[in-house]
Amino acid sequence: MKKQTAGRDALGEFAPKFAELNDDVLFGEVWSREDKLSPRDRSLVTVAALMGSGILDSSLKYHIMHAKENGVTAEEMAEAITHIAFYAGWPKAWATFNYAKEIYAEDK
Repeated sequence: MKKQTAGRDALGEFAPKFAELNDDVLFGEVWSREDKLSPRDRSLVTVAALMGSGILDSSLKYHIMHAKENGVTAEEMAEAITHIAFYAGWPKAWATFNYAKEIYAEDK
């Protein structure tokens, strides 16, 4: 897994501790525990958590792209979003599908 620097890049000067926790703990330690949960599965869980929480912004888009990089197919993403829609809400699914459709369209 490549070293994450997004926290430091975006918030390093303003919120250095948060940036450190984001880059080193969340993405450095938690995401690297592949013996516990694969990156692919972590990606699906993260998309579900963001969608369910109503976080329908660039972070959701990033994690859908990351899920694709981690091997989640377009069909699997569509199925996951459809499943989550019944628990998280239909409008959240529409918003998530818009990102997923854009991200997976690059394959065609």
